[in-house]
Amino acid sequence: MSVLEEISENLQKGKAKIVKELVQNAVDSGIDPETVLREGLLPGMSVIGEKFKNNEVYVPEVLVAARAMNTGAQVLKPYLEKAGVKAAGKVCIGTVQGDLHDIGKNLVKMMMEGKGLEVVDLGTDVAPETFIQTAIEQNCQIICCSALLTTTMGVMEEVVKKAVEAGIRDKVKIMIGGAPVDEAFCEKIGADKYTPDAASAADAAAEFCASMA
Repeated sequence: MSVLEEISENLQKGKAKIVKELVQNAVDSGIDPETVLREGLLPGMSVIGEKFKNNEVYVPEVLVAARAMNTGAQVLKPYLEKAGVKAAGKVCIGTVQGDLHDIGKNLVKMMMEGKGLEVVDLGTDVAPETFIQTAIEQNCQIICCSALLTTTMGVMEEVVKKAVEAGIRDKVKIMIGGAPVDEAFCEKIGADKYTPDAASAADAAAEFCASMA
């Protein structure tokens, strides 16, 4: 088994310490850092994403795999920056104003990072203006809004309106998700994409960023 396959396998098992060592060994042995990322870490996270989509693994397994992914990515970060390797796209994500739930949002963030995207996490209880301001300042291609309460869903419509007011609606895709949200609501408020789970959200974001590159 190659060191890249070992990285992927151990990442899937959530063995952060081993992943960290393997990533460092791979770079030390002369493997290009971007190759380590694209053929070691990202495929491992993709497998977890697919399994999560098919209910073969659950939230705890995803969280430990994501932790291992982040540990490996931290080792690579200085090398990638030095080589001028850019993320596949940039996303800002947050749970909308009035809502403090973050497990779903955190899962989406991890899955997106697992697709090689850079994610700006705004946390919970995020005002519509903050989403827009961040998208402008950080040059994000996508705004992701999460809500778990039916009472906070309406804030998502505000985000869409504010994007129009700020003149960035044609430059930024708006994705929404969360338990009370569905396709019909997405269409009603004029958002670009609704996804039912974290893995689908990451797939959709990666596709959007690729089409906008």
